[in-house]
Amino acid sequence: MKIFALIALLAAPAAFAEDGWISLFNGKDFTDWKVGGDQSTFTIKDGALVANGKVAHAFYVGPVQNHDFKNFELKVDVMTYPVSNGGVYFHTEWQEKGWPNKGYEVQVNNSHADTSRTGGLWGIKDNPIPPAKDRTWFTLSITVQGKHVVTKVDDKLIVDYTEEDAPVRPPELAHRLISHGTFALQGHDPKSEVHYRNVKVRPL
Repeated sequence: MKIFALIALLAAPAAFAEDGWISLFNGKDFTDWKVGGDQSTFTIKDGALVANGKVAHAFYVGPVQNHDFKNFELKVDVMTYPVSNGGVYFHTEWQEKGWPNKGYEVQVNNSHADTSRTGGLWGIKDNPIPPAKDRTWFTLSITVQGKHVVTKVDDKLIVDYTEEDAPVRPPELAHRLISHGTFALQGHDPKSEVHYRNVKVRPL
């Protein structure tokens, strides 16, 4: 192992996986994560962050890249329950309550009444077809390089989108822009139950 890689491994507080992947969630507690909104919405069960309750978002606030990412590949294992809605935000920032006012939301929804399905960029490049089943773990991956965003579910391409120069957005989506920031996992409503585990990132 090269000396610089060894130093990085010893110095990093997060667990490193092979090929540059870094774990952001330890599966045991809320270390490096902070919940905005109803604190009771998120619990930890069987190594997963479980969202089930009033609107809340679990933000990564840990030391990896000082929780400020621009170009990256993110992978999250997800399991939805019937009629559940959730999401994974990127290029966002901590806020005390409400829906995040910054960044893109990658939808998590295989059977909720909202017809924007898992893997779509909610409100910008929606996906109308559920790519996974409820009560079954699947891997959601998000890759951002410059203004290019690719999402996949179990390695199946869902979205390949490049943000336009000076994109036109309706007022309610004006914040959906490529920039930089952290990640957030969504708790949507009391009838939705979504499990998130194995959250890991590879900076690009």
